[in-house]
Amino acid sequence: MPLTPTGELVVRARAARTAVVAFNVITLEHLEAVVAGAESAGSPVVVQVSENAVRFRQDRLLPLARAAVAAAEQAAVPVALHLDHVRSDPLLDRAADAGFSSVMYDASRLPYAANLAATRAAVDRAHSQGLWIEGELGEIGGKGAHAPGARTDPGEACAFVDASGVDALAVAVGSVHAMTTRTATLDHALLARLAAAVDVPLVLHGSSGVPDDQLTAAVAGGIVKVNIGTALNQALTEAVREFLEAEPTVVDPRRYLSVGRAAMARTVERSIRLLSRA
Repeated sequence: MPLTPTGELVVRARAARTAVVAFNVITLEHLEAVVAGAESAGSPVVVQVSENAVRFRQDRLLPLARAAVAAAEQAAVPVALHLDHVRSDPLLDRAADAGFSSVMYDASRLPYAANLAATRAAVDRAHSQGLWIEGELGEIGGKGAHAPGARTDPGEACAFVDASGVDALAVAVGSVHAMTTRTATLDHALLARLAAAVDVPLVLHGSSGVPDDQLTAAVAGGIVKVNIGTALNQALTEAVREFLEAEPTVVDPRRYLSVGRAAMARTVERSIRLLSRA
């Protein structure tokens, strides 16, 4: 089936009081695993390509994007394509032509006023191209994620959404990017205040480090889009490492990449089953 707009999947999930799960992809194996896992779960999925992934792919957006479009066209479930953590305006301007229906513009490293100004400008650029756009307020990644003032303030969030015009907001409620242990504790009281204060869908980044019960409670508390990346990389790396330790003479990458791809697909299926029906 053709690509489905991200905003459409988010609206459906919000109406059903559940979440759509979004997975960051880096390689073709990631992409194939995400689609396979979503098909096994029988649920829609968002495929995300980050600015860092584009940089890894030698700043070439189209090869992975076109592969994602082709994968979506052959998928048995709705698939959306999202450009994640964009800081570059030229990259944002390439999104629509590459098949993306949405972008996450990340100016969260900036002070509030500068973040608002940069996000407002990005919203204007995105909406002029028909793109659904997600912003971020608060600090989700890095050592400062639990520092005073790092978490999203509900009053600021309300003002930020109204002034910026974003279609969704990523909020800082205790998750951290790139965690390899599932030990994060979310501030569910803060999430409840944010859900009451903000009228656009809320997004949780850094979800790989959040335990299942915390994730399902977050969806029940108002999170509509859940981003997962590191968990796929862990599944891939651990499966490949285990295979090569057992088969040290193998040099055909198809042998070990197929094992890694299957491990990622299982992670995708499990996450979707947990969160799309939370």
